Amino acid sequence: MRFLVRSKIKIGPLAENFINTLSPEPKRALRRGIKGLEKDAGDLKQLEGRLAGYSRLRVGRIRVIFKAESVRGERVIFCVYVNFRPVVYELFEQLLASGLIEELKQN
Repeated sequence: MRFLVRSKIKIGPLAENFINTLSPEPKRALRRGIKGLEKDAGDLKQLEGRLAGYSRLRVGRIRVIFKAESVRGERVIFCVYVNFRPVVYELFEQLLASGLIEELKQN
């Protein structure tokens, strides 16, 4: 017997700002990809090194950096950062080092 854990997706302000800059079709594809995180669907990969503890979702040329945590018996997926592949990891590392990501997750 399999028990399903309810999942909730939260999109942080940095991720939402990026998503809102996209044209309609890439925005739809990205939102579909993020919705699929509830079922662990999509091109997913756990990150390593300084980004350990986070995972990424690939949707075309765009990467979504997220962290799944258990909060009061519910699985919460925090989509903390979204950007294009060439810059996403470097910029996210800088945001982590500055402490901005943890600060945004608490709000």
